[in-house]
Amino acid sequence: MKKFALAAAAVCAALTVCLTGCKENRQIEPISQSAFLLNTFVTVTLYDSEDQDILTGCLKLCGEYENMLSRTIEGSDIYRLNHREPGTRAMEVQEETAELIEKGLYYSKLSEGAFDITIEPLSSQWDFTAENPQVPDERSLEEGARKVDYRQLQVEGNQVIFQSDDTRIDLGAIAKGYIADRLKDYLLEENVKSAVINLGGNVLCVGEKPDGQPFRIGLRKPFEGQDQVIGVLDISDRSMVTSGVYERHFVKDGVNYHHILDPKTGYPYNNGLTSVTIVSEQSVDGDGLSTVCFSLGLEKALQLVESLDQVYAVFITEDGKIHTSKGAEQFLEELP
Repeated sequence: MKKFALAAAAVCAALTVCLTGCKENRQIEPISQSAFLLNTFVTVTLYDSEDQDILTGCLKLCGEYENMLSRTIEGSDIYRLNHREPGTRAMEVQEETAELIEKGLYYSKLSEGAFDITIEPLSSQWDFTAENPQVPDERSLEEGARKVDYRQLQVEGNQVIFQSDDTRIDLGAIAKGYIADRLKDYLLEENVKSAVINLGGNVLCVGEKPDGQPFRIGLRKPFEGQDQVIGVLDISDRSMVTSGVYERHFVKDGVNYHHILDPKTGYPYNNGLTSVTIVSEQSVDGDGLSTVCFSLGLEKALQLVESLDQVYAVFITEDGKIHTSKGAEQFLEELP
């Protein structure tokens, strides 16, 4: 999927939003609200409205989607799917859930399984937020990996169809992007034309700054503090999503274990990348592609991104170097 200080934004896992130098051109002061949702700090900031009710409604909507799409909240669509009775082959879900699962299947197929939304038998074995996180047992991961296969899952209308009792779903690598897009829809319906939606590693800019300039989004330097940035991207009415090995991770016996898992082994990918940032029109695409591209590695990911319309990527490798897809340089300002 996923990343300088902005009073209107909460701590962001992979990036921070920088908005400076435009107060004198703006009659309305920005307003924001934050909440801990989606296992991260969520902040919505409005730049052309002083209506606190809009912010309240936006965060409420975010919570509703979390209750629909979380794999751990009892009663959510995903929880119900993953705890279905053995032998159950079809279950009805809400329209938004079906839509997101279809999008996840699209990216699973696009990556040929390097990204796989049926990874729950593996992802549920890792707890990166535990006080003393542990590496799962190798045999348990091998057993879990045998249960992962997006081809065992289909969507027909609002029905989710399973070919195996072993198939379980984790939309964590794509759900925040989908939710950000729905929050943007809500803001547009409320006539908001200048805003920033910050869902941890996902930043979605609604329009541009009130002075007509793009929002400036800081790209965090891997493994450094939140205010340490390696570059800045100028973003107008687009999404920026970062996935990195320094977000949810822990170090054990000198090895950095992070949350971007290889569906074939259950272990984190180790391919020389430390972060992938995707700039796209839809945040759901940025979320999915940031994980897909990390999974594929630099060379294959560049080929994929450059085959897609209106999608741009910035990669940071273990040696600290920045690599960009064609066209991404129009957004990026590298910092010394």
